[in-house]
Amino acid sequence: MEASALLSARLAAGEEMGFELCEEGGHGGAQLYCYRPLTARFIRERRAPLATLPAHLPAARLLAECDTLELYLAAHGEVRVPGDRLGRATVALELFLCAIYAERSEFGFEPAHFEAAYGELEHTIYPERDAVTVIAPVLGIALDHGTTELTLGDGVSLIRGDALAGAPAEAVWAPGAEEPAVLAVLVVHDESRGGAIGLARTRFRRLLSALRLFERGTYALGPLAWTRASGGRWRMVPTGASGRLGGLRQLTIVPSAQEEELRAFWRLVGRRGGAAGGGELAWALARFEMGCERAAPLEALTDHLLALRALLEPEGPQSGRLAQRLAVICAQPDERAALARRVARAIDLERAVITGMTAGTGLDGGFPAGRARLAGERGDSVEALVEELSAHLRAMLRDALCGHLDADLRAVADELLAEAAEEVAR
Repeated sequence: MEASALLSARLAAGEEMGFELCEEGGHGGAQLYCYRPLTARFIRERRAPLATLPAHLPAARLLAECDTLELYLAAHGEVRVPGDRLGRATVALELFLCAIYAERSEFGFEPAHFEAAYGELEHTIYPERDAVTVIAPVLGIALDHGTTELTLGDGVSLIRGDALAGAPAEAVWAPGAEEPAVLAVLVVHDESRGGAIGLARTRFRRLLSALRLFERGTYALGPLAWTRASGGRWRMVPTGASGRLGGLRQLTIVPSAQEEELRAFWRLVGRRGGAAGGGELAWALARFEMGCERAAPLEALTDHLLALRALLEPEGPQSGRLAQRLAVICAQPDERAALARRVARAIDLERAVITGMTAGTGLDGGFPAGRARLAGERGDSVEALVEELSAHLRAMLRDALCGHLDADLRAVADELLAEAAEEVAR
């Protein structure tokens, strides 16, 4: 990102990139010509300012730990092979940048180009390795005391950190922690290892979604992962996750009796995860997960209400149908009126908070009055009200994803409401 910004700024400032004229075509026809940008030369000529970027030295030091970096230099025909590790890593970084922006006349960051260049780097420096392992801490979860590893499938396992030989201490032990972290582990073999990091990010994110839908709790993926090829050293890479635990931050233990159930649910999410596709269900699932990462219940309240409106109130909140539709799906007949009232209170609470914020009084201006007015006939706290909404949203998303409920939840609710009206009319 830093290199992209610097190089783009240099172009914007008027520094010119050279071009060369290349022949194309032939085969008996007319010769065609094209201009090819001399991107690599432009990058090399700005070697000095690139080396001053804050991320340059840490990245070079990480690369310097690789014992086979010369293979990458040789693969790119590099004749400059410094005798020291840091020097070789610096040259490799320059070649890596050239690979990312090869034959491009602009320097905007594009993830696809980065992943391709990174995969080529990884594949080159680990030519003799059988597999690549990627690990990342999963926060908010613990395994049964008798379980050290829970294999889920698709190369993914949950392992108690101190049971994984040679795992980096930073991955296993959070600052001040008394218990080792549970690690998500992905092992990919030779045919897939060029894209191991991207594959791990995708599957670890799927794991997080499965945990959040499977059981009430607060879960998060650590912001850092570690990867190594067989027999190599661990290298630190970002996961792209926030590492934030929302809500009450309780620890959820997976009892041994539920391990097979979780394994089956993981497989089901893998098979049907694409069933959400686009549309309301996928959008609501994403909004639900945003709410799971919020630090404050009131922030999560808005996420959960937005997700519920996408599923149950496509006409818009002005229709006032959300509370009834949610109650008819999620409550028994004799409990529907009470649940509908609690949902209405949650909506009123959201409005009270927004009104307080827009009036310039901030969260504290709108919240106490809302808390006093909306605690509920059972004396529910705001936290309990938000948790109840989250539980109903989780249940509907899970059942729709698994096929137990039609994905058109509005139609399901209206059909149930019509049936209830007919019962009353009889």
